[in-house]
Amino acid sequence: MSRTSRRALTDGITAILPLLLGIVPFGVIVGVTAAGTEIGGTLGYLTSILIFAGAAQLATIELIGQGTAALVVVATGLVINSRHLMYSVALAGPFRQFPRSWRLVLPYFLTDQAFVFSVTRWETEGSPHYRRWYFLGTGIGLWLPWQLATLAGVLVGTEVPESWSLEFAVPLVFLGLLTAGLKNRASVAAAVVGGVVAVVAAEMPWNLGLIVAILAGITAGVAVRRWWT
Repeated sequence: MSRTSRRALTDGITAILPLLLGIVPFGVIVGVTAAGTEIGGTLGYLTSILIFAGAAQLATIELIGQGTAALVVVATGLVINSRHLMYSVALAGPFRQFPRSWRLVLPYFLTDQAFVFSVTRWETEGSPHYRRWYFLGTGIGLWLPWQLATLAGVLVGTEVPESWSLEFAVPLVFLGLLTAGLKNRASVAAAVVGGVVAVVAAEMPWNLGLIVAILAGITAGVAVRRWWT
């Protein structure tokens, strides 16, 4: 591993560290939820490896535990994670500069956090070599603590006291992302519009409110960037 590779990998991991304050409790929630449903701790933990997406994991675990039809479970997970399609479009250009082997592996680590920190960092780092190692760093920096936290939740199970109020972790995770992503007028406009629409459209079926909010936020950000900058 070259000096640039080590620096990029370390930078990516370091960028993720502050978010672990919310990520770790969130992972514990997923593990505890799995242990308390019919799906069981083992299969529940495997969702952290196979799906690796907190909100989609929770939905999948709860729906399977309720005996929901497989088609509905899969469709729900896909809708919740459909925002990753938008992330992929944004990352497509830089990814084309990566070796084929990297293009096959790195998408597994695509998360909200990896996307936000990578696109922000890549604005000042144009080297494809640095970019791919940085993305890997953000992915590993989140993946390993998430696996350990989920496993801890499975092992502890329902023994976690309700007084711990681990639910605070979910909004904390996304507040951390919001702070990291607010760099200019366009990003602020996207955050405000997306947040408002997400609240207004929260009751839409199939979690479509999230998709509508994302599209509204993107539209607002593009409009501000085009006309105000």
